[in-house]
Amino acid sequence: MPSRRDLFRLPIALPLMAQNTAKPRPFRVEIPKATVNRIIGRVREARFPDRIDTADWSYGVNWDYMKSLAQYWTTRFDWRKAEANLNRYPQFVAKVEDFDIHFYHVRGRGSNPLPLILTHGWPGSVFEFLEAIGPLSEDFDVVVPSLPGFGFSSKPKGKPVGPVTTARLWHRLMTEVLGYSKFGAQGGDWGMRVTMELAGQFPESVVGIHLNAAPAGAPLDTPTDEERKWQRIVIQARTAEIDYFNEQQHKPQTVAFALYDNPVGAAAWIVEKMKGWSDAFFTEDQVLTNVMIYLVTDTVGTGIWYYRGAGEEPSQLRGKLMTPTGFAAFPKEMPYLCPPRSVIERAFNLVHYTKMPRGGHFACLEQPELLAADVRSYFRQLRG
Repeated sequence: MPSRRDLFRLPIALPLMAQNTAKPRPFRVEIPKATVNRIIGRVREARFPDRIDTADWSYGVNWDYMKSLAQYWTTRFDWRKAEANLNRYPQFVAKVEDFDIHFYHVRGRGSNPLPLILTHGWPGSVFEFLEAIGPLSEDFDVVVPSLPGFGFSSKPKGKPVGPVTTARLWHRLMTEVLGYSKFGAQGGDWGMRVTMELAGQFPESVVGIHLNAAPAGAPLDTPTDEERKWQRIVIQARTAEIDYFNEQQHKPQTVAFALYDNPVGAAAWIVEKMKGWSDAFFTEDQVLTNVMIYLVTDTVGTGIWYYRGAGEEPSQLRGKLMTPTGFAAFPKEMPYLCPPRSVIERAFNLVHYTKMPRGGHFACLEQPELLAADVRSYFRQLRG
């Protein structure tokens, strides 16, 4: 049986693409002026709800912040500048099963780059990874796709999909469209679930995974003092934060109606999470670029569908995931996605663990240098 190091010496590219996949088509973000103007016009015409007299975010999104953001949006935000930023790296669209999958594909600069696929979550987008692509391409062929129903990928037709389907699509993208026989994978949020499903469904292809979030797992029978303290914090965090998840998973169409064609409402729904789940100060341009990706592609509703798709698709993951795993623990990540190391070791073949000095749920958008450095360090260790 080949060792882990031997596996990395095997060819990572197939000689030919599979015959049932289409050749990738070059892609650029080029949103019609009329679409952008319609969104900005809706922001200008927006009527704001009554204001609760508070200076913090304890009642949800801060009223004063949203008023200021809307003012910036209509007077200073430059979508064309954001568009140019999104077009910095080569992008493509490829037909994979019934979906047109959008993805960045940046070839590595090193002598033997490892293919690496990075997956975003909600309410994120491929925009999160832009600042890490350059550093990562020193060691990797970097692939960053938009989830189905998000951003510039096509939408499910009438029925939500989730991580199980996405993992299958990603495997076909990597092996059949791009010709890689073996690759690594990275993700947080829904990207965590997709990455786990990739490793579980296709262990022969996935040489290692790197996560910046992990599931809490089943209740522990005999928890340590550290684990018992973490469990108490998780209960408090779920009580404060999990309502959005239940509504999006159980009633996605209702949320879609509330947010669709409502730019300020969609921004408030997303901004509240960007603020509450991070320790970074996101600029207005960062916030609005991420929000606008949902709005200009009309995917604010189908992004919500993903929660229902995740609930309806049966996962085949059982027991400990034996694919070599690296984990980056960011201090402001939601507690139920950042278990103690001992909990992660029960569920994964953990070979690399880093406690990060700062950063939260949107790890790569908040701390691209830290995340990229940890990913590079982990896979260098794995490759020996």
